[in-house]
Amino acid sequence: MNQPLSGGPSAGLPAVVELHDYEYAVIRAVPRIERGECVNVGVLLYCRQSAHLAARTHLDQARLLALDPVADVQGVRRALQGIEAVCHGGPQAGPAASDSPGQRFRWLTAPRSAMVQPGPVHTGLTADADAELRRLFDQLVL
Repeated sequence: MNQPLSGGPSAGLPAVVELHDYEYAVIRAVPRIERGECVNVGVLLYCRQSAHLAARTHLDQARLLALDPVADVQGVRRALQGIEAVCHGGPQAGPAASDSPGQRFRWLTAPRSAMVQPGPVHTGLTADADAELRRLFDQLVL
């Protein structure tokens, strides 16, 4: 859904800003599935209109180890690298390489019982998907 947003010189905006709908999910590290405690370690964002699929990740090792002192830190890092590879597509995405960005987003956000899990999918409107991903990452992960 594209939605124009009118502004004007007095509002400091261009005459029309085109907004696109997007979907996003927080990526969580859950070191002990049976306890359900988690640390936010990234954000996935997909915008259908621009075929934009991207992830930003950051593992705060101290926070993860506070939940489980023997957590598999390297396993979490490998899983996050895999998520980023699937977002980028191409050969490094493995079997998902030929899938569309939307299909890859659906696969990445499918519920799973693993140490690295997606949270629920949420929606929004933005004029700049990259800027929105940075904003969500700063707000929800850092």
